[in-house]
Amino acid sequence: MEKKKSVISQLFEYAGNHKYFTVSSWILAAISAIVALVPFYYIWCIIKEVVEVRDDFGKATHIVSYGWSAVGMSLLAMVIYIAALMCSHIAAFRVQANMRTRMMEHVMKLPMGYIESQGSGKIRKIVADSSAATETFLAHSLPDKAVSYATPIGLIAMLLIFDWKIGLICLIPAVLAFLMMGSMMGEKMQEDMKEYQNALDEMSAEAVEYVRGIPVVKTFGQSVFSFKRFKDAIDKYEKWTITYTVGMRMPMIGFTTAANAIFAALVACSFIFARNTVTDPFLYNILFYIIITPILTVTLMKVAYAGESQMIVKDALERMYSLLEVEPLREAADPKMPKDSGISIDNIKFTYDENKMNAIDGITLDIKPGEHVAFVGPSGGGKTTLASLIARFWDVKEGSIKIGGVDVKDIATNELMKQVSYVFQDSKLLKMSILDNVRMGRLDATDEEVIKALKDAMCWDIIEKLPNGIHTMIGSKGTYVSGGEAQRISIARAFLKNAPILILDEATAFADPDNEIMVQQAFANLSKDKTVIMIAHRLSTVVDADKICVLSGGKVAESGKHDELLKKNGIYSHMWNEYQKSVNWKVGKGA
Repeated sequence: MEKKKSVISQLFEYAGNHKYFTVSSWILAAISAIVALVPFYYIWCIIKEVVEVRDDFGKATHIVSYGWSAVGMSLLAMVIYIAALMCSHIAAFRVQANMRTRMMEHVMKLPMGYIESQGSGKIRKIVADSSAATETFLAHSLPDKAVSYATPIGLIAMLLIFDWKIGLICLIPAVLAFLMMGSMMGEKMQEDMKEYQNALDEMSAEAVEYVRGIPVVKTFGQSVFSFKRFKDAIDKYEKWTITYTVGMRMPMIGFTTAANAIFAALVACSFIFARNTVTDPFLYNILFYIIITPILTVTLMKVAYAGESQMIVKDALERMYSLLEVEPLREAADPKMPKDSGISIDNIKFTYDENKMNAIDGITLDIKPGEHVAFVGPSGGGKTTLASLIARFWDVKEGSIKIGGVDVKDIATNELMKQVSYVFQDSKLLKMSILDNVRMGRLDATDEEVIKALKDAMCWDIIEKLPNGIHTMIGSKGTYVSGGEAQRISIARAFLKNAPILILDEATAFADPDNEIMVQQAFANLSKDKTVIMIAHRLSTVVDADKICVLSGGKVAESGKHDELLKKNGIYSHMWNEYQKSVNWKVGKGA
């Protein structure tokens, strides 16, 4: 069985030669910790000299030199520690950059369907938070950990050298604190940390959904309890944190008490060793221990927090690897070019979850080049899934999908994207100018070609009313456009791309009546001489399609032209009748 790599080993895989900066930071931090203890030796010398010459302070001739020596060693320790932090930050930034690069390169290869199903927020959180956790760990926690390990070694040596009996008694609370800390760490703590992150992620995700739904909540006078999942997530987080806190209460009390009980040990020493008489060595040693032992308490706290930080990083790495383990789309070993824009679907099956029924269950369909086909049917019938499979957002589990006689798996990804334009239901415009948004359809397009695409997509009325025309920024610190206007701009992107296959997924869903007319005209312009697949709930938009496929339960229940399907008196006929009723319904008396 292969031994699992440590957190440090995993991080070093992303550091390259910069891992030597990390090692250097440990060494420098440890040296700074030892050097930082040297001033306490000079303090002891000052105390010793003061105690010995207390009858005549004029004899204390070395106090100034001891003082400056203490200051010099303190400054030296500070300089060495700053050098350690510089090394650790160089390595941390490189590891963070390499991790983000690797994750984003992997995300770019993942199926589009997976990214849509997970949501951009969740993937962004994994990419950003995982790398940020490792940056904090490498840049700060590891040098501090080196300090927290080196300091006790130096302290123990000093405690035992000056007066080993007092030193041993002072170490008793420290050992007890260390044992208490050990009881809080381990696999149980790691599992608790994972549960904490899961509960926090769930609550954060549901909070985003709640914020998005605030207009609905206010409009209908609802409370937070109307968002049951959000409330359940809060309750789950509350229950977990209370249970965890109560469970950790006694170990934490024991640890904190023991770590701060060193003063009690010093009081005990005073009673034990000085109940009859106080010698000068005992006096300056006990004064020295009173000054230096608080460092031991602080160090124990640092060790505890360093262990917690490492657990956070371990959990972050596991979340990162959960993303990296998602299988990317297989690239064609011997890419082939499709001969035309015809689509052949042969007995395909697909499921989003292996434990559930097929979302697509044995569909066979031929779409000729230049043919306009509509997918309609009840919600959950498989319309969007089938269209996504054609664009290879997912790979089919069985059967095959061919474009121009070539299996989509044997077409290079870049070439497949050139063959297919997909206009989503929810148009996605990025925070950049309209010019750059449209130019994403073809990066080498000239400004004149972008302007022509905007005009063909019926967008020029939008451009004319914007302050900076095609150079107007969209979104944050820019201009916001309506859903229908955003849809037309995304259609302009498809115009510029000019792919031979066009997939329209509920493309008029967010358009108001005025915008819908413009969008439909844009689609009419865009669809010329192209193979078109339309997904629609508004059946009026598909009556002129060359073929209408009615999908239900992941199968093609009916197919044919509009008039043919009406005569069959089946699912489509029923949907058409219901659609006509909804169109003709009016608000009136008795309604």
